[in-house]
Amino acid sequence: MAVTSKVTPKKEAVVAEIQGWLTSSKGVVLTRYDKLNVATDTQLRRELRAAGVQYKVVKNTMLRIAAKQAGIVGLDEHLEGTTAMAFSADAVAPAKVLCDFMKKNKLEDAGILTIKVGMVEGKVIDAKGVKALANLPSREELVAKLLGSMNAPIANCVGVLSAVIRNFVGVVDAIREKKENSAA
Repeated sequence: MAVTSKVTPKKEAVVAEIQGWLTSSKGVVLTRYDKLNVATDTQLRRELRAAGVQYKVVKNTMLRIAAKQAGIVGLDEHLEGTTAMAFSADAVAPAKVLCDFMKKNKLEDAGILTIKVGMVEGKVIDAKGVKALANLPSREELVAKLLGSMNAPIANCVGVLSAVIRNFVGVVDAIREKKENSAA
């Protein structure tokens, strides 16, 4: 027997807000928090905010309705217990900050804060996928590696050319010395 409930305008607004977060964010991570103390939660929120990540505690029912309305499949099975949602315009930032924070504070091993599931650009990924995403180098690191790779051949070419010039100068100098010694 299905239970029907009347959805209030206030709840409709909450669902619409969550749906907006789901659809406009490139990176979303859902977490489960148990016995998370205020000081640790405050520090987590501070680190997330510094990385441009929003972090909200959400009701599973509201999130389930919002995901269904947004056409997102695969979240329902993870919506049990406490749920908090970290989301950002950066696809990697929520995963990276949460996983680093959990590792640094040993929260996952204690079962205090765990990754439930994540989303990257609308596609649902499991907890292992979120952790793999967190281990990717940042965009800045990738750009630096690319520029270093592009710069290496140029630097090698300059080194070879300067060695040729240095050797040529050495040969000319040796010829000059030989002529000076033979003239004297």
